[in-house]
Amino acid sequence: MQDPAPPLATIAAALRAERERAGISIAELARRAGVAKSTLSQLEAGTGNPGIETLWSLGVALGVPFSRLVEPPTPAVRVIRAGEGPRLSADRADFVATLLAAGSPDRRRDLYVMELEPGQPREAEAHLPGSVEHVVVAAGRIMAGPAAEPVELAAGDYISFPGDAPHRYEALTAGSWAVLVMEHR
Repeated sequence: MQDPAPPLATIAAALRAERERAGISIAELARRAGVAKSTLSQLEAGTGNPGIETLWSLGVALGVPFSRLVEPPTPAVRVIRAGEGPRLSADRADFVATLLAAGSPDRRRDLYVMELEPGQPREAEAHLPGSVEHVVVAAGRIMAGPAAEPVELAAGDYISFPGDAPHRYEALTAGSWAVLVMEHR
């Protein structure tokens, strides 16, 4: 699987805006998110190579959905062609998520396409309190769900589980992919 480049300019602007909205310093946000201050400074400068885990930690520390950090403002009609869109890869797993649509403040949900390959599972930390993940497998087979009780799913299967507790995704066959709807309360 190709290692996609993250949308660095969008991430830099969003991190800076959300940090300023929260009224906290770079040092304080870095402490809350458990990331190095130098890493956060690089991200706000539009450099560095953030993984999903780092961005999730920053989103949780800021109290905002992950999508708010990677999604640029959208026009009224939006088309994302297959293989396009903001793609982010995991640091420790062959896992790529493409954000298709982000929720607004009154509709807090995000829509992703996830591409997974066999190997290291994607171990996800807890997201914002009240988060729920809805997954429909489109191709292949994956194990997904709470970290302690993942469920094997095949193409066409659906699972819903709390996203505010540790959870995991693991491809059991090559070329697996799924659609993820993330609800935030």
